[in-house]
Amino acid sequence: MKKSLSLVLCSATAAAATLAMTSCKPSQPAASEPAAAPSATPVAAAASPAPAASATPADASAPVSPLGLKDPVAVVNGEPISLKELQEAFETAVKSSGVDAASLTDAQKIEGYHQLLDELIVDKLIAKQAASVEISQADVDAEVAKIKKQFPTEEDFNKQLAQVGQSPEKVNETIKKMLQQQRWVESQVADKVAVTPEDAQKFYNDNKQEFKEDASVRASHILIRVDENAPEDVVKQKQAEAAKVAALASKKGADFAALAKQYSEEPGAKDSGGDLDFFTKDRMVPEFAEAAFSQKVGQVSQPVRTQFGWHVIKVTDTKPARVLSFDEVKGDLTNYLKRNKQREAVQNLIKGLRDGAKVENNLPPAPEAPAAPADAVTVPTVDPAKAPGGINP
Repeated sequence: MKKSLSLVLCSATAAAATLAMTSCKPSQPAASEPAAAPSATPVAAAASPAPAASATPADASAPVSPLGLKDPVAVVNGEPISLKELQEAFETAVKSSGVDAASLTDAQKIEGYHQLLDELIVDKLIAKQAASVEISQADVDAEVAKIKKQFPTEEDFNKQLAQVGQSPEKVNETIKKMLQQQRWVESQVADKVAVTPEDAQKFYNDNKQEFKEDASVRASHILIRVDENAPEDVVKQKQAEAAKVAALASKKGADFAALAKQYSEEPGAKDSGGDLDFFTKDRMVPEFAEAAFSQKVGQVSQPVRTQFGWHVIKVTDTKPARVLSFDEVKGDLTNYLKRNKQREAVQNLIKGLRDGAKVENNLPPAPEAPAAPADAVTVPTVDPAKAPGGINP
């Protein structure tokens, strides 16, 4: 909840306007939509410096001289960006990042300054263009209300303001500036983001593999918990308990949901009756998935051992693998393509502003990041049992 407010308070940058206009009403990507980078709301996007600051925040209260910073830190078309302005933006970011600034090297701080200064430069270029855009106080109040909704009480909101060293007036000022930039950017790219039915159809035809839906099953289960490191006699005892439940569930006319509510040790079973809804094979731990996908509809399994214990599984429905039809994905696909066009159009707009600007950057050179060693690259994995819709310990 604090993140959105922190972002708003850092700075209403041009990159923020970029993110804000690309998705004013964010939603989770639909299953029928190709994967896309997450977008931010106008409020939450009000300061793209936050990502940079979270990685390499600077200690704004640290002495300036060891870093060799000059004032102004940059001049954009004859207008200065002061060292104080840059440091204040960093101070806000540091307070909200939770990172220990004292642990950062000078090189990391300089890198962070460069990232933030680049955003401030673009911010200044867009702000100059957007200065004449009319924003009502009602518009600002509506955005502030959205932020406040992320906090349990007004008091919590005010505490967060104090924590990052900001005032309600500063929040209003930042949001007004952000809305000006957002609306100006929207006006500049509005005619460049249209997506025709033909565009969507072509993308679908060229990328049908992206719309494949894997085979899935719907199953219910009853869990008799056993610790992974339990002694063998306990494991066998729990297996026998699970076998008795399986026998009850296999009887003609047995109410599996009622049995799950009575016997299952899964926390949600009392409400769900053990129903896991539809899931694909990769969403469950291997032992559970293998058993579920090998059963027929209506069949009740013998106890299946996983890291969580013994499961009695009943498959209630199946869906074969298939490619979603164009009509099924058309809406999500059109929105996806529109966001991509918006993103590209805004990037081109900002590039044009940068290319046409006279910028003097007075920061010391940013250090080059060392290449990561080959053996340091790892692919993160997710335990299907802990995934949404999976079996949770």
